Amino acid sequence: MSSVLAVGPIDTGFSLKDKIYDSLKAAITSMNIYADDAELRLDERKLSEQLSISRTPVREALARLEQEGLVAIVPRRGVYIVRKTKAQVLEMLTVWAALESMAARLITLNATDQQIASLRTLLTGYSKGQIKDHIDEYSENNINFHQAILRMSKNQLIYDTAENLFIHMRSIRARTIGEDDRAQRSIVDHMHIVEALEARNTSLAEQLVREHTMNLAKHVDTHVDYLD
Repeated sequence: MSSVLAVGPIDTGFSLKDKIYDSLKAAITSMNIYADDAELRLDERKLSEQLSISRTPVREALARLEQEGLVAIVPRRGVYIVRKTKAQVLEMLTVWAALESMAARLITLNATDQQIASLRTLLTGYSKGQIKDHIDEYSENNINFHQAILRMSKNQLIYDTAENLFIHMRSIRARTIGEDDRAQRSIVDHMHIVEALEARNTSLAEQLVREHTMNLAKHVDTHVDYLD
């Protein structure tokens, strides 16, 4: 996950405003905004050059992103990607735990065996001694695992609500996965979650998913000092 905003030229034409907005949002979401070297200031002129368009539609897209809380437009200073405080991240983790645990409950009631089994593909190929050598790859699979649970719930409102938190959850998970042996414990947690889902053990699956995210919240509360 890059700490630099990566955007490129887009095709002009119908719904250009939506294309610009989607391109900028995707670029911001894919960043690790909590990295020490994260490039948080957005330059309208540079963005218009990268997108090969005028600055006016870029400005309109940034205003839309500000309404969603992804960026902040500061008069006479510029536009900045928003990073949350530690207290805000802890609140977001609590909300994420509630959403994802309900998604797990719905999976046990509605998903097919084949859909649940597909989660195992995100857990294979990581032995205890090799996980540190593949930490970036596992970090991405870790994020994909949680996204898959939300999608598999087949509840669009749960997914859409969680999507508003995704940029921060993605970055915090990526930033902390290599700390305090969290990667190895994450694999173990994920395997237990899959086993509970496969067994259609609704209450256990819900509990394990909730505890998994709340353990991340405990780690952030205890060890993370770079958010404030």
